[in-house]
Amino acid sequence: MLALRSLAFNVCFYAVTTLLALGGLPTLVSRRAVLRLARLWGRITLWLLRVVAGMRVEFRGLENIPKGPLLVAAKHQSALETLALCTVFPEFAYILKRELLLIPLIGWYLSRSGMVAIDRSKGARAMSLMNAAAADAIRDGRQLIIFPEGTRRAVGAPPAYKQGLSHLYTALKVPCLPVALNTGQFWARNSLVRRPGTAVIQFLEPIPPGMGRPEFQALAQERLEAASNALLEGGPKDSAPQSASSSAAEAPVGAAPRR
Repeated sequence: MLALRSLAFNVCFYAVTTLLALGGLPTLVSRRAVLRLARLWGRITLWLLRVVAGMRVEFRGLENIPKGPLLVAAKHQSALETLALCTVFPEFAYILKRELLLIPLIGWYLSRSGMVAIDRSKGARAMSLMNAAAADAIRDGRQLIIFPEGTRRAVGAPPAYKQGLSHLYTALKVPCLPVALNTGQFWARNSLVRRPGTAVIQFLEPIPPGMGRPEFQALAQERLEAASNALLEGGPKDSAPQSASSSAAEAPVGAAPRR
C-alpha cells in the first residue's frame, strides 16, 4: 500500500508540475505573478500529499513570523520544505546556485521571480555579490530563505552549518527566523517513498538583529538542532494521518539547495 500510494502521488505531482510549468508561461510577465504560481504549486502539492499519500503538513509557530523583510533559516531534509515554505511567505526569495537558472523552463521562472543566485565561480567575490543581491531583496520587503547547511541532510546526520548565514545576518540587519522540521522522516532525500503521517514545520522565536557573528551562528544552530531533534523523537506514523491542524493556507550560504 505504501508503495502504491507513493507511486500515485509521484505521478500526480510530476503531472501537475509539468502542467503548471507550461500553462504558467504567461506569468513570466511579472515577479508577483510567478510567486503566485509558486504558491499555487505548493498548495496543490500539500493537498496531493494529504489526499493521495496520507501525509499532512502542520505549520507550528506561525505567530512567531515577523512582518516585513526577514531572513529565514530552515533545516533542509527534503524537497518538501522547499515547496511548503512557498505557501507561507508572500514575497519569498530563495538563495540558490546560479546553475539552476540555466535549466530550461525552470530557470526562466527562477530568474523572473527574483531568486538570489550565487555564482560560485567568482570565488572570494561570491560572498560580497550574494550580500549585495540579498540586500536588494530585503529592500524590496522580501523574506529571504536560506538553508544554512547548504544542501539536504539525512535525518540524524551531524550538523554541518556554513558561515553564509551569519554573513547575511550581520550584513542585512533584519530578524532571523529559525525553522525546525522533521520532513525527512516522511519525504526522505533521494527517495520516492512518501510516508503517511504528520510532518511538522515549526517557526521558532525570531532572533533580533545586532548580535555578533559567532554568537548568532552558535545560537541559530543550537535552536534549530534542538527543536528539529525534538520533532524527530516521535518518528513517522505509517498509519492513518493524525488529526493535527494542517495549513495549505517552498551558496555560499552553505551552498544552493539541491532538489
